[in-house]
Amino acid sequence: MSVQATARQRRQTPTTLRGEVRATGSLAFPLAITNLAQMALGATDVIMVGWLGPEKLAAAALAANLFFPLYQFGLGVASATAPIISQALGGRRFRHVRRTVRQGLWVCVLLAVPMSVLLYNGEAVILLLGQTPMSAELGGEYLRVLLWGLLPALWFVVLRSFLVSHQRPRAATVITIIAVALNVLANYGLMFGNFGLPRLELVGAAIATVIVDVFMFAALLGFVIYDRRLRRYHVLVRIWRSDWPLFRDILRIGVPIGLTILAEMGLFAVSVFLMGLIGTTEVAAHAIATTCAGITFMIPLAIGHAATVRVGWAVGAGNYDAARVCGQAAFGLGMVCAVISALTLWLADELIISAFLRDAAGATATAAAAIVFLHFAALFQLFDATQAVMAGALRGLKDTTVPMLIANAGYWGVGLGSAVLLGFGVGLAGPGIWIGLALGLGTVGLLLTVRFWRLLRRAGIGTVAAT
Repeated sequence: MSVQATARQRRQTPTTLRGEVRATGSLAFPLAITNLAQMALGATDVIMVGWLGPEKLAAAALAANLFFPLYQFGLGVASATAPIISQALGGRRFRHVRRTVRQGLWVCVLLAVPMSVLLYNGEAVILLLGQTPMSAELGGEYLRVLLWGLLPALWFVVLRSFLVSHQRPRAATVITIIAVALNVLANYGLMFGNFGLPRLELVGAAIATVIVDVFMFAALLGFVIYDRRLRRYHVLVRIWRSDWPLFRDILRIGVPIGLTILAEMGLFAVSVFLMGLIGTTEVAAHAIATTCAGITFMIPLAIGHAATVRVGWAVGAGNYDAARVCGQAAFGLGMVCAVISALTLWLADELIISAFLRDAAGATATAAAAIVFLHFAALFQLFDATQAVMAGALRGLKDTTVPMLIANAGYWGVGLGSAVLLGFGVGLAGPGIWIGLALGLGTVGLLLTVRFWRLLRRAGIGTVAAT
């Protein structure tokens, strides 16, 4: 490698805390924008499908509840390419980078085939869940089109991981922002028959989503192929060539990531049903608070993704002191952002609630409950940020199996157990459920933090982290 390239690598792995905070922050900021833009994609779909009427919205919601967990699991598996590529770049093993991208694309194919079969039979699945034949039929039609966007969406994750590992996330950010506008236009045309297009309603919404998924992947692939610094990898050359050890490595690292994501999603999904046992007012208030918490979570999630890359670079270069500094910087940034989010949710509670509720029957009671829940959401910002950031840092070490076990024990054991106990056994109702959520997140965050520092102190960190 040239002297200039070596100097560039040193700049990309600073050993001072201030330099690392700056590097992590500059990487995390566009990632946070990307995360928020992806949330906007889902939000525009919900809003515009709602214009079709409650029956279509209910069918789309049922279909989304089947599609989204599958996609999130696949996203977790595909994102395993980020720590592998980051460590390869840190160790200047550039051929390994190219092979990882190729095998990541094939892993996505492996995942998409059985998922697509399940989605194709979505109508039967929705019926098995006890829903009405009308909702099942509409949801099934929606899923049979939507499944065609699954593979391009997963391929986009692999290419985004490739770019982020090079610490160049802006192209993915710009493409995602453009995709939001494209999604609105495609929905407007295909759902409602505008721009001379046929009125396809719910099927039109699904076609629009597929168009957006294909666009995002194609646009990012075009950038990777034609960018002066990235095209040297020739990621599509001999795409058929197998590398089974690396293929298995992606699955070994990625499947626990996917299961960890599902564990956290499952906890919050079950919390909705627990709130439903208390009353509809609590369910509505809970939805408002969790929506706000979901938005603020995009920031520590982005910092966690940045930590994966930064720690991966340091470990790949064999610089464990730098890896420790990377963890410290990411943790510090996460705590600062969490405090800001907490103060915002606490001090601007009434303003935030007013954005969700208008004058209507039951709005006053819902607003009062939502303010209470929003305060609890503010208090657990530190816990949520800790688990997100430290999970990302551990992925930089390629350590995902033990964090998955920690997440499942923390979320489903401590979190759900204490939510049920405090909400119904002690009689705290909704606040008790939120305290349980906070305890689950706090437990996971603490244990992940301890594990990160423990792994860094061990000799032979590369071997230990892979266990």
